[in-house]
Amino acid sequence: MGTEAPATDTDRETRFRELYASTYSDVQRFILRRAHPSHAEDVTADVFTVAWRRLHEIPASPGEAKAWLLGVARLTLQNSSRGRRRYEALAVRIAEDLPRQVDTDADTEVLTRRLDLAVAWPRLSTTDQEAIALIAWDGLSTAQAATVVGISAVAFRLRLSRARRALRRHLDDSPRPGSGQPIHQRQTARRTR
Repeated sequence: MGTEAPATDTDRETRFRELYASTYSDVQRFILRRAHPSHAEDVTADVFTVAWRRLHEIPASPGEAKAWLLGVARLTLQNSSRGRRRYEALAVRIAEDLPRQVDTDADTEVLTRRLDLAVAWPRLSTTDQEAIALIAWDGLSTAQAATVVGISAVAFRLRLSRARRALRRHLDDSPRPGSGQPIHQRQTARRTR
C-alpha cells in the first residue's frame, strides 16, 4: 500500500520533508485533542520517528498518508508509557472559545448550541467521541478515519452513524445547566413563541 522505496537517501529525505510539512499541523492538532499539551510535542515527535523508519509503507496519496499518520498517533497515544487514558482529554473545550459578550439573538443561539454540546459531549463513549472527532475535527473521509482506527470503511460508517444518533439523543435529553429543561423542550418552546 506504501510507495516504492525512494531510490536515494536524498529522495527519502525529500519525501519525508514534504510529508512532515504537509501533515505536521494536522497530526499535532489530532494529538492535542487527546493528550495534555505538555505531552503532545513528544507524541508528535514519536509519530514522525515512526514515519521516518517506515517511510516506504506510507501511502503516496496525501489524504491516505494523513490517515496513516493519525493511525500511528492513535496507537502511540494508546501505548503511552504514562499509562493514563488519553481519550479522557477528548472532551470538547468549548468553554474556552465562548464569546465574552453576547450581542445578538444569533450570538445567543450559537452560545446556547455550544453549551448544549458541552453538556452532551462528555456523555458520549470515547468510541463515539473519536468517530465524530475524526470526521468533524480532523476532516477525514470515512475511509481515512477507518484507517486511523483500524477497521473497514463500512464498519466505521456504522460506528459514525451510531455515534451521531447517540449525540442527538444526548442533545435532546440533556438539560442545559441552570435551565432544568431538556434541549428539545427549549427548542419547541422557542418555535412556538
